[in-house]
Amino acid sequence: MLQQILTDMFIEPELLAELNEDQKQTLFFKMREEQVRRWKERDAQQVKEEVGSKRPKKDPAKSVSWMKASDGDDWVWVMGDHPEDKSYDQICDGIMAQRAALQAQKEAEELRAKKEAELEKRFSAVHLDPELVLAAKEVELREEEARQAAAKEQLRLKEELKKEEAERCKAEEEVRGLEEARAQQIYMDLKDVQKSRQHQDKEDKEDKAWQETLRKSKVADQRRLSIAKQTREDYRRRSVKALEQGRVSSVTKALGGEKPALPPKPKPRNLTVTSDVITQKPGVRRTPSCSSPERIIQWFRDEQLPLRAGFQRDQSRIATWFHGIISRQEAEDLLSEKGPGYFLIRVSERILGYVLSHCSQEGCKHFLIDATDNCYMLLGDQLSFSSLVELVEYHEVEALTPSGGEQLLHACGQSGGTVDYADLFTRV
Repeated sequence: MLQQILTDMFIEPELLAELNEDQKQTLFFKMREEQVRRWKERDAQQVKEEVGSKRPKKDPAKSVSWMKASDGDDWVWVMGDHPEDKSYDQICDGIMAQRAALQAQKEAEELRAKKEAELEKRFSAVHLDPELVLAAKEVELREEEARQAAAKEQLRLKEELKKEEAERCKAEEEVRGLEEARAQQIYMDLKDVQKSRQHQDKEDKEDKAWQETLRKSKVADQRRLSIAKQTREDYRRRSVKALEQGRVSSVTKALGGEKPALPPKPKPRNLTVTSDVITQKPGVRRTPSCSSPERIIQWFRDEQLPLRAGFQRDQSRIATWFHGIISRQEAEDLLSEKGPGYFLIRVSERILGYVLSHCSQEGCKHFLIDATDNCYMLLGDQLSFSSLVELVEYHEVEALTPSGGEQLLHACGQSGGTVDYADLFTRV
């Protein structure tokens, strides 16, 4: 930057304003040295050009001619050779006499003017008119009075200035005091506003917390109402079904016909606590956990397939959301490709039951479905359903949890050209 300034011999005013005094002095000395260097360089260049250039030729029209004497030679005059010529001493005496006369004349004129001034001063009162003298004295008196009045006025002005300065200092002190008092008042007002705002924010937070608690309470009440409603509907549905079965049985007995064959049902579990050894079907073992895939497949074929688990409501085909024995990670991979709101129901790879996998904004969540006692219900929930289809249809409207964030919106189907539940329905 300094090199550019020295090259241009100019600095922007904005840049100059940013420099301190030491930097300005240094910049001034640098610019002055650069000027001197350029002057010396230019002078050396001019001298070199003058030396190197040829002398201009004289104009032939200009010439000097010497006056000729009577004998034809150049005329020459030697001072003192002519009879009328004065000697050198005479010439010098004449010059000194002339200078002395001029100096004496100048001094005489000065002396004459001085004497004239003294005479006029001494005899000026003699030639003056007495009235003029009185008028001059009056003028002098007036001038003296005017001078005194001016002095008094000047003194008065000084006093006024002192009073004004004192009043100004007093006013400044009053303004400063008012300013400090006003600043303190404004500070206290701001502190009060801040405290009131903090109190209001605290009340708003408490109100929001109370509103959130109220909302959760209402959601819990709605869920309890839904559970009660679902329980009543299940009871009514089962009662109607029992009545229908009773009517069909009575009509069959009346007609003497045989009872129509019902779809096979799974054997009920013996929940009675006895000391006898429970007899189980060969090849099937109900364990809550650590079941092998072969046992899970056998359980599904023996107990769930007769209940048409995994089928649509019309039982025409397998539901889109139903999947076979897949792992938790495989379910999350399938759901992550879809997005929030997608779900699937898979056969658990560890226990005899199902798992509802759901994709939400927070990530994938998994809910265990208890398939015992010929019904289906989420583990820890009180609602039970007669089929998986009913459970899915219910939670398509109602949320899975009280928070209301998990709702079954879209079914997640199979990925690729193969299905993962083929081994459940196909016997080797």
